Amino acid sequence: MERVLGIGGYFLRAQDAAALLAWYRDVLGMQLGEWGEWMPEPGPTIVATFEADSDYLGRREQQTMLNFRVRDLDAMLTQVRAAGGVVLDEVQEMDGVGRFGWVVDPEGTRVELWQPV
Repeated sequence: MERVLGIGGYFLRAQDAAALLAWYRDVLGMQLGEWGEWMPEPGPTIVATFEADSDYLGRREQQTMLNFRVRDLDAMLTQVRAAGGVVLDEVQEMDGVGRFGWVVDPEGTRVELWQPV
């Protein structure tokens, strides 16, 4: 049986595609190549499903949510705020898993930031 090897891409519709890509590069510090290619550091990737009426992903129209691993959640949230980005007030901690915070990109998409233990 063949199997999936990893995430090959995540594609986002945008009113201003160049500006949104720049936000991910400049505000979240993603090192993106000419075509948006990114070489993330090794680590776990979680695939989780949520009930249709869950508010976890943000607004109901949002069917998926990006989750990025970060080294220092507090520093990243401060960085996003300093760039004028939207940072949700809540930070959650899960024993044995890590800490979570959320930001909203310029197109209104909720993004989760995860500092693993």
